Amino acid sequence: MKLNVHERGSGDRVALLVHGGHSLGGLALALAVDRLRPGRVVYSDPGFSLRNVPAAATAAMREMVGSSTVEGIRARNPRWSEEDVAAEAAGFGLFDVAFLDGVAEFDGAYLPERAGVPSLVQLADPSLCVDAEGAALLRERGFEVRVVPGTGHCIHRDDLEGFLRSLEGWV
Repeated sequence: MKLNVHERGSGDRVALLVHGGHSLGGLALALAVDRLRPGRVVYSDPGFSLRNVPAAATAAMREMVGSSTVEGIRARNPRWSEEDVAAEAAGFGLFDVAFLDGVAEFDGAYLPERAGVPSLVQLADPSLCVDAEGAALLRERGFEVRVVPGTGHCIHRDDLEGFLRSLEGWV
């Protein structure tokens, strides 16, 4: 685990361990949170309910990962910084598309039964993997759910300021 330290202000210091997971990383984090036992968790448009993903999306993802160029990523995501475009291209270069076969076998109706630790779920508008019914269930199960208006699945890249605002008062 990589530890990032950020200091704000002066005076006494408090250490807060926050784990975060985006997309399928959020799903993996939800499955491990009881063993990790962080102080807080942030799930950013987590891949909880994969049944909500259109059937053709997996084939489209394979195609996108295999054939994307920096120019194509930039054209699909005009609000992204050049650094985000480059990071996405680098990530696609490392992605093992066989992973998608394993995802296809996972329970598509998964939603965590309980938060376990204080947990924030940031949702895109609309979310790819958590619909309104799923968001309501998460709230009932103890999750704080915040929608970041006008964003797609990569909230932090689509609207960094909105992403950070959604964390206010929480982290």
